[in-house]
Amino acid sequence: MTTTTTPVTSNSAATTAASVNNSSSQQIAGNFDEFLQILTTQLQNQDPLSPMDSNSFTQELVEFASVEQQIDTNTNMQTMISLQQASTDLAGLQLVGSTVTVSGNSAALSNASNSPATWTLNSPSAATANVSIANSSGQTVFTGTTSLNAGTQTYTWNGQGTNGVTWPDGNYTLTINATGANGQAVSVSTQVQGVVSAVNTSANPPTLTVGGQTVPMSSIQSINSGGGGNGLTSSLNSSLTSLNSNIGSLTSTINSLSQLL
Repeated sequence: MTTTTTPVTSNSAATTAASVNNSSSQQIAGNFDEFLQILTTQLQNQDPLSPMDSNSFTQELVEFASVEQQIDTNTNMQTMISLQQASTDLAGLQLVGSTVTVSGNSAALSNASNSPATWTLNSPSAATANVSIANSSGQTVFTGTTSLNAGTQTYTWNGQGTNGVTWPDGNYTLTINATGANGQAVSVSTQVQGVVSAVNTSANPPTLTVGGQTVPMSSIQSINSGGGGNGLTSSLNSSLTSLNSNIGSLTSTINSLSQLL
């Protein structure tokens, strides 16, 4: 199998924040130098018998120090975002060739390899479900019913439509409406498995190509490299969601700080 990856590129939000940092740092440095020159001149020329009130100068010095601290915090957080982004990019590149489970309702059908479209369903309780499967054009190709147990189970479709016609290879989308024993609606979540064939690290967050479709890395629910006991895979499996969450939180904080400057 030939895999392709997109070269790692800088995060656009991080680049923008870096520009704001540099501009703000230069501006505050220039203003601070000018303020000190004025302060020094005034102190040199004040009446020694009636010295000026130093409260206003002290307050302005505190304000300058506070702004400098905000800029330093902004810079340090920018460094953290860059490190988090690099970690996420590395994690994504190492996923190529792995079988992953992602949240979603679109699965691949391959008649050539006798591989049915398969979904993992998770139901909070026993239910009866009406299922509908549509092709990539949105055309409904199959409808039916199935019984669900509480918990996780799989649902497979061999490509045979409601009218008995076998549909071609491709990605098919499952829609499921379930009801419980008392007629109440039951919310059923869907997941699909596939092999990661490519990673796009220029997207924010990075995206994966799984079974011919593009999904965000944050949609990964679990990773199965097939090696068993792979420590790196286990670590990636537990940290992918938190990495993307941290990047989003840090970016938001930087934007908020930038608006204050």
